[in-house]
Amino acid sequence: MTIRVGNAPCSWGTLEFEGMSEGRIGYIQMLDELAETGYVGTELGDWGFMPTDPVALGTVLRQRGLTLTGAFVPIAFTRREAWAEGQVHALQVAHLLAALADPDFPPFVVLSDENGADPIRLSHAGRITPEMGLRPEQWMTFAEGVNQVARAIHQATGLPVVFHHHCAGYVETPDEIARLLDLTDPDLVGLVFDTGHYAFGSGAPSAAGVMAGLQRFWSRVRYLHFKDCSPSVAAQAVAEGWDYHQAVRHGVFCELGQGCVPFESILRWLETQGYHGFITVEQDVLPGMGTPKTSAQRNRAFLHKIGL
Repeated sequence: MTIRVGNAPCSWGTLEFEGMSEGRIGYIQMLDELAETGYVGTELGDWGFMPTDPVALGTVLRQRGLTLTGAFVPIAFTRREAWAEGQVHALQVAHLLAALADPDFPPFVVLSDENGADPIRLSHAGRITPEMGLRPEQWMTFAEGVNQVARAIHQATGLPVVFHHHCAGYVETPDEIARLLDLTDPDLVGLVFDTGHYAFGSGAPSAAGVMAGLQRFWSRVRYLHFKDCSPSVAAQAVAEGWDYHQAVRHGVFCELGQGCVPFESILRWLETQGYHGFITVEQDVLPGMGTPKTSAQRNRAFLHKIGL
């Protein structure tokens, strides 16, 4: 069994949300700090944040001994008219990943909803109720779009595709994750299990809840994001009526070991299951927020402490 540890641009304030590029750290500094703090892989980040030419990108990664582990591709799957453009972009990303793929650790195309686009889902992240969810016909549309884009990626590149459940999107709660997995082809679509988003999206963040979720969805899990979640900040978000961005700004995704996610138990579970591949550490911060390098260093030290 081989488990390697990477990190991602979101830990340095590079997020996919519109209007959040001002003041963010550049990719050279981000990659330098990621490598200096002990990580051996990185996700791509927003298209255009890093070089999109495979030769140029491969050079900066090799200089730092980094493997490209995946790329996040949000698409508005509820709107059929958005599929074509979304698929074109997903294939653009997939071809770049494929050109730089490590054969032992192939990168993942990480599909997701267009998170944050629906004002109700944005304003109620962490406290979603069933009536805020998709109607049956919308679920069929959403899943059809995910299958279609995943199939196109498989046919064009052979890369693995996973779906990212994500707060402020239409696949946030445990039941929504289950519904999507029921409606998508397991040969085409796996799951990236994000521990922090699962905890916050469950509406009741707890160690037991995260472990139960990992075990419930394990048959579809292909990749993991290690992110922590502060139950006290999540509770304050509910009490204060914060939207998703406000919750992030107040630190709902805290440093590893400071929240409720039972990372040591998860690691032992992964070992018993023979998990092989990357785990990507993420500590979502907004541009200019926090101390990314020192947080990344503390997060890596925490994982060393538990045997990873």
